[in-house]
Amino acid sequence: MKKLILVTGGSGYIGSHTIVDLIENGYEVISADNNSRSTPGMLEGVEKITGKKIKNYKVDLCNFDETRAIFEENEMIYGVVHFAAYKAVGESVEKPMLYFQNNLSSLMNVMRCLEEFQVNNFVFSSSCTVYGNPDHIPVTEETPKKNAASPYGLTKQMGEQMIESMAHANKNINSVMLRYFNPAGAHPSTLIGELPIDKPQNLAPVITQTAIGKLNELVVFGNDYPTPDGSCIRDLIHICDLAHAHTLALNHIIENKNKNNCLAYNIGSGTGISVFQAIKAFEENTGVKLNYRIGNRRPGDVIAIYADNEKARLELGWAPKYTLNDIMTSAWKWEQYIKDLPTHLDLRAFRLN
Repeated sequence: MKKLILVTGGSGYIGSHTIVDLIENGYEVISADNNSRSTPGMLEGVEKITGKKIKNYKVDLCNFDETRAIFEENEMIYGVVHFAAYKAVGESVEKPMLYFQNNLSSLMNVMRCLEEFQVNNFVFSSSCTVYGNPDHIPVTEETPKKNAASPYGLTKQMGEQMIESMAHANKNINSVMLRYFNPAGAHPSTLIGELPIDKPQNLAPVITQTAIGKLNELVVFGNDYPTPDGSCIRDLIHICDLAHAHTLALNHIIENKNKNNCLAYNIGSGTGISVFQAIKAFEENTGVKLNYRIGNRRPGDVIAIYADNEKARLELGWAPKYTLNDIMTSAWKWEQYIKDLPTHLDLRAFRLN
Protein backbone atom coordinates (compact mmCIF):
# COMPACT_ATOMS: atom_id res chain seq x y z
CA MET A 1 0.00 0.00 0.00
CA LYS A 2 1.30 3.44 -0.92
CA LYS A 3 2.12 5.68 2.01
CA LEU A 4 -0.27 8.61 2.52
CA ILE A 5 1.28 12.06 2.96
CA LEU A 6 -0.56 15.18 4.10
CA VAL A 7 0.74 18.31 2.38
CA THR A 8 -0.39 21.51 4.07
CA GLY A 9 -0.52 24.48 1.71
CA GLY A 10 -0.85 22.03 -1.15
CA SER A 11 -2.44 24.55 -3.52
CA GLY A 12 0.51 26.90 -3.18
CA TYR A 13 3.55 27.34 -5.36
CA ILE A 14 5.95 25.00 -3.57
CA GLY A 15 3.22 22.71 -2.27
CA SER A 16 1.77 21.94 -5.70
CA HIS A 17 5.17 21.13 -7.20
CA THR A 18 6.01 18.92 -4.23
CA ILE A 19 2.75 17.01 -4.58
CA VAL A 20 3.70 16.23 -8.18
CA ASP A 21 7.12 14.99 -7.09
CA LEU A 22 5.70 12.87 -4.26
CA ILE A 23 3.18 11.20 -6.57
CA GLU A 24 5.83 10.55 -9.20
CA ASN A 25 7.87 8.83 -6.51
CA GLY A 26 5.15 6.49 -5.31
CA TYR A 27 3.33 8.37 -2.55
CA GLU A 28 -0.37 9.09 -2.15
CA VAL A 29 -1.18 12.66 -1.18
CA ILE A 30 -3.96 14.70 0.41
CA SER A 31 -3.84 18.47 0.80
CA ALA A 32 -4.96 21.03 3.37
CA ASP A 33 -5.26 24.57 2.05
CA ASN A 34 -7.87 27.24 2.75
CA ASN A 35 -6.82 29.09 -0.44
CA SER A 36 -6.33 32.37 1.41
CA ARG A 37 -3.05 32.77 -0.51
CA SER A 38 -3.50 30.21 -3.27
CA THR A 39 -5.89 28.95 -5.91
CA PRO A 40 -7.62 25.58 -6.40
CA GLY A 41 -6.44 25.86 -10.00
CA MET A 42 -2.98 24.67 -8.97
CA LEU A 43 -4.36 21.30 -7.92
CA GLU A 44 -6.14 21.12 -11.26
CA GLY A 45 -2.73 21.53 -12.84
CA VAL A 46 -1.35 18.78 -10.59
CA GLU A 47 -4.14 16.47 -11.76
CA LYS A 48 -3.32 17.15 -15.41
CA ILE A 49 0.37 16.37 -14.82
CA THR A 50 -0.06 13.26 -12.66
CA GLY A 51 -3.48 11.92 -13.60
CA LYS A 52 -4.34 11.95 -9.89
CA LYS A 53 -7.12 14.06 -8.37
CA ILE A 54 -5.94 15.46 -5.07
CA LYS A 55 -8.41 15.72 -2.21
CA ASN A 56 -8.06 19.12 -0.56
CA TYR A 57 -9.39 19.99 2.88
CA LYS A 58 -10.28 23.66 2.78
CA VAL A 59 -9.63 24.34 6.44
CA ASP A 60 -7.89 26.96 8.52
CA LEU A 61 -4.97 25.23 10.20
CA CYS A 62 -5.00 27.94 12.88
CA ASN A 63 -8.23 26.25 14.04
CA PHE A 64 -7.22 23.16 16.00
CA ASP A 65 -10.54 21.34 15.68
CA GLU A 66 -10.53 21.73 11.89
CA THR A 67 -6.93 20.57 11.74
CA ARG A 68 -7.55 17.59 13.99
CA ALA A 69 -10.52 16.50 11.88
CA ILE A 70 -8.21 15.86 8.92
CA PHE A 71 -6.11 13.43 10.95
CA GLU A 72 -9.19 11.82 12.48
CA GLU A 73 -10.65 11.16 9.03
CA ASN A 74 -7.37 9.87 7.60
CA GLU A 75 -6.00 7.36 10.08
CA MET A 76 -3.39 6.17 7.58
CA ILE A 77 -1.47 9.48 7.34
CA TYR A 78 2.16 8.37 7.35
CA GLY A 79 3.87 11.73 7.15
CA VAL A 80 3.26 15.48 6.91
CA VAL A 81 4.98 18.09 4.75
CA HIS A 82 4.10 21.47 6.23
CA PHE A 83 4.16 24.47 3.89
CA ALA A 84 1.12 26.43 5.06
CA ALA A 85 2.40 29.88 6.08
CA TYR A 86 2.44 33.49 4.97
CA LYS A 87 5.77 34.29 3.36
CA ALA A 88 6.00 37.88 2.09
CA VAL A 89 8.92 39.58 3.82
CA GLY A 90 7.66 43.12 3.19
CA GLU A 91 4.16 42.34 4.41
CA SER A 92 5.56 40.73 7.54
CA VAL A 93 7.38 43.97 8.38
CA GLU A 94 4.10 45.87 8.03
CA LYS A 95 1.91 43.25 9.77
CA PRO A 96 4.07 41.26 12.21
CA MET A 97 1.20 40.06 14.41
CA LEU A 98 -0.54 38.56 11.38
CA TYR A 99 2.57 36.49 10.68
CA PHE A 100 3.09 35.39 14.29
CA GLN A 101 -0.54 34.31 14.61
CA ASN A 102 -0.81 32.51 11.28
CA ASN A 103 2.57 30.86 10.91
CA LEU A 104 3.10 29.75 14.48
CA SER A 105 -0.48 28.78 15.39
CA SER A 106 -0.86 26.59 12.33
CA LEU A 107 2.48 24.87 13.00
CA MET A 108 1.59 24.25 16.63
CA ASN A 109 -1.75 22.68 15.69
CA VAL A 110 -0.11 20.37 13.16
CA MET A 111 2.53 19.35 15.72
CA ARG A 112 -0.16 18.58 18.30
CA CYS A 113 -1.81 16.27 15.79
CA LEU A 114 1.49 14.56 14.97
CA GLU A 115 1.79 13.57 18.61
CA GLU A 116 -1.84 12.63 19.18
CA PHE A 117 -2.16 10.50 16.06
CA GLN A 118 1.38 9.13 16.20
CA VAL A 119 2.42 10.43 12.80
CA ASN A 120 6.16 10.08 13.04
CA ASN A 121 7.50 11.64 9.82
CA PHE A 122 7.52 15.42 9.46
CA VAL A 123 9.12 17.78 6.94
CA PHE A 124 9.02 21.49 7.74
CA SER A 125 9.25 24.31 5.23
CA SER A 126 11.93 26.49 6.76
CA SER A 127 13.98 29.23 5.15
CA CYS A 128 17.45 30.68 4.77
CA THR A 129 16.03 33.71 6.57
CA VAL A 130 16.81 31.84 9.82
CA TYR A 131 20.45 32.92 9.31
CA GLY A 132 19.63 36.65 9.30
CA ASN A 133 22.47 38.69 7.78
CA PRO A 134 25.32 36.16 8.06
CA ASP A 135 28.91 37.20 8.67
CA HIS A 136 30.22 34.73 6.11
CA ILE A 137 28.81 33.13 2.95
CA PRO A 138 28.04 30.56 1.77
CA VAL A 139 26.14 29.50 4.88
CA THR A 140 26.28 25.97 6.24
CA GLU A 141 23.75 24.40 8.57
CA GLU A 142 26.13 25.24 11.40
CA THR A 143 26.30 28.96 10.55
CA PRO A 144 25.26 30.92 13.68
CA LYS A 145 21.78 32.37 13.42
CA LYS A 146 21.77 36.15 13.62
CA ASN A 147 18.73 38.28 14.47
CA ALA A 148 16.06 37.72 11.84
CA ALA A 149 15.83 40.57 9.35
CA SER A 150 12.01 40.34 9.24
CA PRO A 151 9.09 38.99 11.27
CA TYR A 152 8.69 36.31 8.59
CA GLY A 153 12.25 35.14 9.24
CA LEU A 154 11.57 35.24 12.97
CA THR A 155 8.59 32.88 12.55
CA LYS A 156 10.92 30.42 10.80
CA GLN A 157 13.48 30.67 13.59
CA MET A 158 10.76 30.15 16.19
CA GLY A 159 9.23 27.32 14.15
CA GLU A 160 12.54 25.49 14.13
CA GLN A 161 12.87 25.97 17.88
CA MET A 162 9.39 24.50 18.38
CA ILE A 163 10.27 21.45 16.29
CA GLU A 164 13.59 20.96 18.07
CA SER A 165 11.76 21.04 21.42
CA MET A 166 9.23 18.47 20.18
CA ALA A 167 12.06 16.25 18.92
CA HIS A 168 13.77 16.42 22.31
CA ALA A 169 10.59 15.44 24.13
CA ASN A 170 9.28 12.87 21.64
CA LYS A 171 11.95 10.61 20.17
CA ASN A 172 9.43 8.79 17.97
CA ILE A 173 8.82 11.78 15.68
CA ASN A 174 11.44 12.24 12.98
CA SER A 175 11.62 15.80 11.63
CA VAL A 176 13.51 17.39 8.79
CA MET A 177 13.73 21.17 8.46
CA LEU A 178 14.52 22.25 4.90
CA ARG A 179 16.01 25.73 4.75
CA TYR A 180 15.05 27.01 1.32
CA PHE A 181 16.85 29.73 -0.45
CA ASN A 182 14.90 31.43 -3.31
CA PRO A 183 12.59 29.12 -5.27
CA ALA A 184 11.85 30.25 -8.81
CA GLY A 185 10.75 28.93 -12.18
CA ALA A 186 7.89 26.63 -13.11
CA HIS A 187 7.17 22.98 -13.86
CA PRO A 188 8.37 21.92 -17.34
CA SER A 189 4.77 21.15 -18.33
CA THR A 190 3.89 24.84 -17.76
CA LEU A 191 0.74 23.63 -15.98
CA ILE A 192 1.78 24.93 -12.55
CA GLY A 193 4.01 27.81 -11.50
CA GLU A 194 4.28 30.83 -9.23
CA LEU A 195 1.09 32.89 -9.06
CA PRO A 196 1.30 35.67 -6.46
CA ILE A 197 -1.67 37.47 -4.98
CA ASP A 198 -1.61 41.18 -5.72
CA LYS A 199 1.83 42.64 -6.36
CA PRO A 200 4.52 39.93 -6.31
CA GLN A 201 7.25 40.02 -3.66
CA ASN A 202 9.72 37.54 -5.14
CA LEU A 203 12.20 38.51 -7.84
CA ALA A 204 11.29 36.03 -10.60
CA PRO A 205 7.57 36.91 -10.86
CA VAL A 206 8.42 40.62 -10.61
CA ILE A 207 10.72 40.15 -13.60
CA THR A 208 8.20 38.18 -15.67
CA GLN A 209 5.24 40.42 -14.81
CA THR A 210 7.28 43.45 -15.81
CA ALA A 211 8.29 41.77 -19.05
CA ILE A 212 4.72 40.92 -19.98
CA GLY A 213 3.31 44.31 -18.96
CA LYS A 214 1.36 43.45 -15.79
CA LEU A 215 3.79 45.71 -13.92
CA ASN A 216 4.98 48.99 -15.38
CA GLU A 217 8.50 48.61 -14.05
CA LEU A 218 10.84 46.55 -11.92
CA VAL A 219 12.28 48.34 -8.91
CA VAL A 220 15.74 47.22 -7.80
CA PHE A 221 15.65 47.84 -4.05
CA GLY A 222 19.06 49.43 -3.53
CA ASN A 223 22.28 49.52 -5.54
CA ASP A 224 24.53 50.62 -2.68
CA TYR A 225 24.93 47.35 -0.79
CA PRO A 226 28.47 46.04 -0.08
CA THR A 227 28.25 43.55 -2.96
CA PRO A 228 30.11 43.45 -6.31
CA ASP A 229 27.40 45.34 -8.22
CA GLY A 230 25.62 47.00 -5.28
CA SER A 231 22.45 44.90 -5.44
CA CYS A 232 21.34 42.14 -3.05
CA ILE A 233 22.65 38.64 -3.66
CA ARG A 234 20.37 35.62 -3.55
CA ASP A 235 20.51 31.90 -4.26
CA LEU A 236 17.89 31.02 -6.89
CA ILE A 237 16.83 27.37 -6.82
CA HIS A 238 14.50 25.85 -9.42
CA ILE A 239 11.14 24.92 -7.95
CA CYS A 240 11.36 21.31 -9.19
CA ASP A 241 14.75 20.84 -7.54
CA LEU A 242 13.30 22.21 -4.32
CA ALA A 243 10.21 19.98 -4.57
CA HIS A 244 12.33 16.86 -5.01
CA ALA A 245 14.23 17.64 -1.81
CA HIS A 246 11.03 17.05 0.16
CA THR A 247 10.58 13.60 -1.33
CA LEU A 248 14.19 12.72 -0.55
CA ALA A 249 13.82 14.07 2.98
CA LEU A 250 10.77 11.88 3.56
CA ASN A 251 12.54 8.86 2.13
CA HIS A 252 15.50 9.55 4.41
CA ILE A 253 13.53 9.46 7.65
CA ILE A 254 11.06 6.76 6.58
CA GLU A 255 14.00 4.47 5.74
CA ASN A 256 15.61 5.27 9.12
CA LYS A 257 18.73 6.75 7.57
CA ASN A 258 18.65 9.78 9.86
CA LYS A 259 21.40 10.16 12.46
CA ASN A 260 19.00 11.79 14.91
CA ASN A 261 15.32 12.69 14.96
CA CYS A 262 15.67 16.39 14.04
CA LEU A 263 17.73 17.38 11.03
CA ALA A 264 18.25 20.62 9.07
CA TYR A 265 19.38 20.97 5.47
CA ASN A 266 20.14 23.89 3.19
CA ILE A 267 18.34 23.58 -0.13
CA GLY A 268 19.90 26.04 -2.54
CA SER A 269 21.88 26.05 -5.75
CA GLY A 270 25.08 27.01 -3.97
CA THR A 271 25.60 30.03 -6.22
CA GLY A 272 25.02 33.66 -5.33
CA ILE A 273 23.17 35.66 -7.99
CA SER A 274 22.73 39.42 -7.72
CA VAL A 275 19.52 41.16 -8.73
CA PHE A 276 21.31 42.72 -11.71
CA GLN A 277 22.67 39.31 -12.76
CA ALA A 278 19.16 37.83 -12.62
CA ILE A 279 17.84 40.65 -14.80
CA LYS A 280 20.63 40.06 -17.31
CA ALA A 281 19.99 36.30 -17.38
CA PHE A 282 16.31 36.86 -18.09
CA GLU A 283 17.00 39.32 -20.90
CA GLU A 284 19.58 37.05 -22.51
CA ASN A 285 17.38 33.94 -22.36
CA THR A 286 14.15 35.54 -23.55
CA GLY A 287 15.28 38.44 -25.71
CA VAL A 288 12.96 40.70 -23.72
CA LYS A 289 14.34 43.95 -22.31
CA LEU A 290 13.15 44.90 -18.84
CA ASN A 291 12.08 48.36 -17.74
CA TYR A 292 13.73 48.76 -14.36
CA ARG A 293 14.88 51.55 -12.07
CA ILE A 294 16.84 51.85 -8.85
CA GLY A 295 14.81 52.40 -5.70
CA ASN A 296 15.50 52.66 -1.99
CA ARG A 297 16.48 49.69 0.08
CA ARG A 298 13.52 47.56 1.22
CA PRO A 299 13.10 46.94 4.97
CA GLY A 300 13.66 43.28 5.90
CA ASP A 301 15.93 42.40 2.97
CA VAL A 302 19.06 40.41 3.73
CA ILE A 303 22.13 41.84 1.98
CA ALA A 304 23.67 38.65 0.61
CA ILE A 305 23.14 34.94 1.19
CA TYR A 306 23.65 31.69 -0.66
CA ALA A 307 23.93 28.06 0.34
CA ASP A 308 26.56 25.53 1.09
CA ASN A 309 24.45 22.50 0.09
CA GLU A 310 27.05 19.79 0.73
CA LYS A 311 25.13 18.23 3.62
CA ALA A 312 22.00 17.70 1.50
CA ARG A 313 24.14 16.24 -1.29
CA LEU A 314 25.89 13.76 1.01
CA GLU A 315 23.03 12.70 3.29
CA LEU A 316 19.91 13.07 1.13
CA GLY A 317 21.47 12.34 -2.24
CA TRP A 318 20.04 15.64 -3.47
CA ALA A 319 21.59 17.87 -6.11
CA PRO A 320 20.15 20.69 -8.24
CA LYS A 321 19.59 19.71 -11.86
CA TYR A 322 18.24 22.97 -13.26
CA THR A 323 20.28 26.07 -14.10
CA LEU A 324 19.59 29.80 -13.80
CA ASN A 325 18.79 29.78 -17.52
CA ASP A 326 16.22 27.02 -16.92
CA ILE A 327 14.68 29.07 -14.14
CA MET A 328 14.26 32.17 -16.29
CA THR A 329 13.03 30.27 -19.34
CA SER A 330 10.43 28.25 -17.45
CA ALA A 331 9.24 31.29 -15.46
CA TRP A 332 8.74 33.21 -18.70
CA LYS A 333 6.85 30.33 -20.36
CA TRP A 334 4.58 30.15 -17.31
CA GLU A 335 3.95 33.90 -17.39
CA GLN A 336 3.00 33.68 -21.06
CA TYR A 337 0.74 30.71 -20.32
CA ILE A 338 -1.25 32.58 -17.67
CA LYS A 339 -1.52 35.89 -19.52
CA ASP A 340 -5.14 35.21 -20.47
CA LEU A 341 -6.30 34.32 -16.97
CA PRO A 342 -8.84 33.46 -15.69
CA THR A 343 -9.76 31.40 -18.74
CA HIS A 344 -8.17 28.14 -17.57
CA LEU A 345 -7.55 28.47 -13.83
CA ASP A 346 -10.01 29.22 -11.04
CA LEU A 347 -8.68 32.54 -9.80
CA ARG A 348 -11.75 33.79 -8.01
CA ALA A 349 -9.69 34.05 -4.82
CA PHE A 350 -7.13 36.24 -6.53
CA ARG A 351 -6.93 39.97 -7.01
CA LEU A 352 -4.50 40.28 -9.88
CA ASN A 353 -3.84 43.81 -11.14
